Amino acid sequence: MIASTPIRSIARAQNRCMRAVLIGILVALSAMACSRSSDEEQLRNAVLAMQAAMEAAEPGEFMEYVSDDFTGAEGTADRHRLHNLLRAQVLANSKIGVSLGPMDVEVQGERATVAVTVALSGGNARWLPERAGGYRILSGWRRESGQWRCINAQWERTL
Repeated sequence: MIASTPIRSIARAQNRCMRAVLIGILVALSAMACSRSSDEEQLRNAVLAMQAAMEAAEPGEFMEYVSDDFTGAEGTADRHRLHNLLRAQVLANSKIGVSLGPMDVEVQGERATVAVTVALSGGNARWLPERAGGYRILSGWRRESGQWRCINAQWERTL
């Protein structure tokens, strides 16, 4: 039993490294796709990159899509508080799952709204998650220097 502990540590480190590489590839592909895609596709790719960032336990990558003047939760959260919330989730859960439901994207010039249902799960990498919940998220987006950034979000628990 003791001999397998270093092997598990190495496997975990390799998994984290592989996740970071995959996130980098996803972000690079999203950036390339964004240069040739419609606004709706760019917004969908941004949400998918945010999903991948949280599953890879990289809240900093998630925050690349959040505007400096972000507000959320009916004005009770700013960008800094959102980042802290995400970091706390990464610290509390060695494994985070994010499953997206149907996404509704509406673009109005330089602004957009994205509505999506999300199933979140977290735990310590066992078979079943220890925590889970469903949320309906409505987010507002603005184009900043050619990139879409989330400027506000409201979420409500559905399950």
